Amino acid sequence: MEGSRDNFLLMCLGKRVESDRVAGYSDRQVRVFVRIFVSILQKRSVEHVDVQMMRASLEVALQKTCQHVRSFVRVLAERFRRDGEGVGLFRTEFLYMESAELPTEEQQFEVYKEVLEGMEGKPVVVRTLDIGGDKEIEAIDLPKEMNPFLGVRAIRLCFQREDIFRTQLRALLRASVYGDLRIMFPMIATLQEFRKAKGILMEEKEKLVAEGVKVSDTLQVGIMIEIPAAAVLAHKFAKEVDFFSVGTNDLVQYTFAADRMSSGVSYLYQPFNPSILNLLKHVIDSAHAEGKWAGMCGEMAGEAIAAPLLLGLGLDEFSMSATSILAQRKLIKSVSKADMETLVEKALDCATSEEVVELVKSTVKM
Repeated sequence: MEGSRDNFLLMCLGKRVESDRVAGYSDRQVRVFVRIFVSILQKRSVEHVDVQMMRASLEVALQKTCQHVRSFVRVLAERFRRDGEGVGLFRTEFLYMESAELPTEEQQFEVYKEVLEGMEGKPVVVRTLDIGGDKEIEAIDLPKEMNPFLGVRAIRLCFQREDIFRTQLRALLRASVYGDLRIMFPMIATLQEFRKAKGILMEEKEKLVAEGVKVSDTLQVGIMIEIPAAAVLAHKFAKEVDFFSVGTNDLVQYTFAADRMSSGVSYLYQPFNPSILNLLKHVIDSAHAEGKWAGMCGEMAGEAIAAPLLLGLGLDEFSMSATSILAQRKLIKSVSKADMETLVEKALDCATSEEVVELVKSTVKM
């Protein structure tokens, strides 16, 4: 969950959890949480955290009890009741990782239901299975490809393994009545892909209704904008989706044809380049023209330099690490939207990323 997983463990380490309060999770499931959360902290370099100490502490906790995950969800919900307005990105991959068996519909339903109930009516954007690239799972034999980041991953894999996709969608649909669920399809490149994914979703919804299962009538369905082709055609997508959520991490690297994990081309990871800003403007304007909302779930949403620009562009939702929420909220409250719109006009006319950054720094007091 973007904007939540960092604090998940930070808070749990300082809070004793009574094992008799929770139940229903296996050692394998808890180990999945441990692995993913620690990995995230390492990648994000969260300040004031001794990752090795955290790993050791979590392993000790794991040996004592395998039932902490539900309490993690409760801590998450409590954190967001104080600081956030919802979950901008719930990554579902953790349910599939480090196991020789795929999660059942019932197992997934219980997790989604608990998160939605814990958020007490606040929106939860759930991204459907996004594996491939740098994310592999034991239960699925992914094809070996020369460039897996541009191969069979995310929605493309779901189309090849509709059985897995349909199981997840049924679990999500069943859970939809317990909160404000919003389903998001990742790695969408064409309108045909979105229509196919939504069509499968609607088929499963019809089946559930026919079985007498309640499904929300207010469910929103959107896409991640992370492929330039989708960004350029946003004005067409906006007529059919309920929302956009921009995944800037991939959008930037695909726009510049540069692997952001490669040190040799790291200089090309430029989220403030005018080319990216112009793409963002088109996406946001396209959403608004059709009465839809546009959010961002990439790292850019939590960066101080980005906040004035995104405000000026008219971004509706900022999804970020929980540790960034208060600082970004303070910064956004300190500026005028009208002034930031003027700033964006100048930024869009810049020629380089450096010019944009300097413009922001000279205009906004950080």
